Amino acid sequence: MSSKRCSAADAVRLVRDGDMIIVPTGAGEPPALLRELSAQRRSFKGVQVAQILAMRKYDYFDPETAHHVRHCALFFGGASRTAGQAGWADFIPAYFSEIPSLIDQGQMPADVVFAMASEMDAHGNFALSLGADYTMAALQKARVIVLESNPNVPFAHGQCHIHISQVTAVVESDEPVIEVGLPKIGPVQEAIAAHVAPMIDDGSTLQIGYGGIPDAVVMQLTSKQDLGIHTEMIGDGILKLVECGAVTNRRKTFMPGRMVATFALGSRKLYDFMHHNPMLEMHPVSFINDPCIAGQNDKLVSINASLQVDLLGQCGSESLAHLPYSGTGGQVDFVRAANRSRGGKSFIVLPSTAKEGSISRIVPTLCAGTHVTTSKNDINYVVTEYGVAQLRGKSARQRAEALIGIAHPDFRAELRREAARLNYS
Repeated sequence: MSSKRCSAADAVRLVRDGDMIIVPTGAGEPPALLRELSAQRRSFKGVQVAQILAMRKYDYFDPETAHHVRHCALFFGGASRTAGQAGWADFIPAYFSEIPSLIDQGQMPADVVFAMASEMDAHGNFALSLGADYTMAALQKARVIVLESNPNVPFAHGQCHIHISQVTAVVESDEPVIEVGLPKIGPVQEAIAAHVAPMIDDGSTLQIGYGGIPDAVVMQLTSKQDLGIHTEMIGDGILKLVECGAVTNRRKTFMPGRMVATFALGSRKLYDFMHHNPMLEMHPVSFINDPCIAGQNDKLVSINASLQVDLLGQCGSESLAHLPYSGTGGQVDFVRAANRSRGGKSFIVLPSTAKEGSISRIVPTLCAGTHVTTSKNDINYVVTEYGVAQLRGKSARQRAEALIGIAHPDFRAELRREAARLNYS
């Protein structure tokens, strides 16, 4: 270990011009390394940093130096969205579950890995517990692996470990892991949750996306019994269900007794809960999000948000017209997994309007240029504050009728006229 310990500055000098640096999701990003990469960025040419959901806006997010070090988003968030919309950050569209296979097959390069990790255990292992995701696949391909080892990172169980013998360099840090609180929940979110929660049976296994509406649903599940967790993200909402006894994992039909995820994003309390907890395992996203694997859970419930849904049921969940807003992520993975599951249910949740009620989110056709996330063939339940539209197995006419029924009343007449024009009525 001592021979591999080095400064962040020396670690960054291991990067070569043209390298693709793979960084884990969210809280798994290594701040000391990315700050130092930012400081040295003008000494490189053509370096890319690929990541889902960057959490901090590092100095390398700079249009003037993007030809030196350029962000390559697999999913946009607040830190990277402006760069993506302006065109000086790149975007690789992909299902979350398939990013590891892109790396395995060489379709997406992985020259360097920069990742947050736990301290090394007595056996020489580090845990990439905050983001196993696609990073575990990148470890098998990378020329250089640099870990930012931090005692504040939990050592979790699962397939998220790497041995010191595989590591090129270790940079030590003790700064707090970034924390993200629960999203704001308002009356619209609570109304949507009130439609979804009664449709979730005791003994269901949950996948819960991030956002106000999914977390509003979580808050209404505290009286449920024997829920299980098979999800891409573990956050504080799920932790609340564990603490109140609603989540036991006892009735899971796949990996019973264990909750599984691929990345973590929440509070210090969540990270402490993860540390050496045999109830929780962190695995690569190619395992967690694979619809054939996740769908082995009976009564799998998938809850994810969208920005817009058209009258056929196509979901535009990741862009505002042509402008990128987020990314595909795991929405499609888990919609398909729930469709495979015996007794499974997938929910797409969204407020009926945007811009203070001036725009309907239920639309005749998606806006020109909108990135389609979940297709009309996969969609099942769509929920707004006005109710639930069940679409799977329904005709175009039936779908349009059901979706108009959950649109805001101010837009229903217009939607009916457009449905007639489109021959959906």
